[in-house]
Amino acid sequence: MAIDGLIILDPAGRPIIQSSYSCYPTAYPMLHIEALNNALEKAPRGGSVDPVIYVAELSCSSACCHVEVGGMRFLATISEDADPLIAFAFLDTFIEILHDYFGTVNLATLKDNFDIVYQLLEETLDSSGHPLTTSQNALSDIVLPPTLISKLLASVSPSATGVPSGRQGGSFGLTGASGAFASPIPWRKAGVRHNHNEILFDVVEDMRAIVGKNGMTLVSNVFGKIESNAKLSGTPDLTLTFTNPSVMTDCAFHPCVRLQRWTRDNSLSFVPPEGRFILADYQYKPPQGAVISNVPIPLSLKANVDMGEFGGTFTLTLTSRSMKVMENVELELYLGEDATSAQCTLSSAGSGVGSVGSADGSWSFDSRKKMLRWEILNMRSSGSWILRGSWTSKIKAPRPAHAFQIRFEIPSFSFSSLKVDQLRLSGETYKMYKGVRMRSKGSLEWRW
Repeated sequence: MAIDGLIILDPAGRPIIQSSYSCYPTAYPMLHIEALNNALEKAPRGGSVDPVIYVAELSCSSACCHVEVGGMRFLATISEDADPLIAFAFLDTFIEILHDYFGTVNLATLKDNFDIVYQLLEETLDSSGHPLTTSQNALSDIVLPPTLISKLLASVSPSATGVPSGRQGGSFGLTGASGAFASPIPWRKAGVRHNHNEILFDVVEDMRAIVGKNGMTLVSNVFGKIESNAKLSGTPDLTLTFTNPSVMTDCAFHPCVRLQRWTRDNSLSFVPPEGRFILADYQYKPPQGAVISNVPIPLSLKANVDMGEFGGTFTLTLTSRSMKVMENVELELYLGEDATSAQCTLSSAGSGVGSVGSADGSWSFDSRKKMLRWEILNMRSSGSWILRGSWTSKIKAPRPAHAFQIRFEIPSFSFSSLKVDQLRLSGETYKMYKGVRMRSKGSLEWRW
């Protein structure tokens, strides 16, 4: 089961980069592009297209898996009995590699670095559609990042010595593909040295929940990951232990983690890659006796929506249940494809009526996406925020979505209360700095 190839479409739906598709007919990639563009054109609003689109024009079973990044569409084609999850896993990995190389992934960035993107595509996906090298440490030696290429071009002067730039000084070739696999550890470079040795951990937890009309939680799960950034010299061997590892279940680890050690005593023993990597993914497991789909939601919404002819009115009240300050709270409601305008006023407990852009937040109406958006930068503990307003529609019986989409962030907080016990270093004699930070976020569907 392999991926047929990868295609990148610009915001207009035109291909700008794609795999060779040497084993397929010329029209094969174009049929998938056409299928995706047709689905996007027929979609009532952006983001409502199925992530897997079946292509019926081919004699064999085929489909395209797509994600949107920076206004572009990254499309992986699959056929026969290939698992779509493999395609999405590769898309996520390839996009993460592009972020590591360029910082920002958009049309202008890819146009400025066509050669590097094609090289990365060649190194990460072979002609048969099987993933190859996806480790950032190995790729950075095979495909030079744009900043390093600029420095090399600026420092090498072939005309001065008459020696080809690829051989000048005799060292450039050693940092190419041969140097990428010189280390006995695939995910770590050999001979790494730092003046200041440190490793940082970010425990990031993401709540995903659905709340019914009556305010009861239908499902609520928390998924976490441990993001790491290592700047350590030599070959450090680390052991990370937790005070409450029982809150972690369905774990998935970076290849550097020794699975036998985790199975034996729930500690993470590993030689870390250089730079940023995800050490572990997990799902929060509530204490024994608790319902796993009933993780408490840190806010509540009371929605009164009245629909009339050619529009409707609403009063929305958001209340914080968290002891921590919630940041970047966003509420969205799709008002229907025939919505034309919206008018709102803001207020909060004890502050009176505000205006657009007040300290309590702001609201906006996207006339293209027909989306009403309410943003609150800081939601204090136990506070309440109110949005009152109305909207107009071109049809007599408006059809808004019957669910609000809510997103939020809580810094210095974790739903699972996962705590690091200690981090031990062996194999090296230096002292290192270690830091741990918690943060949480959430994505809710609140029905009315």
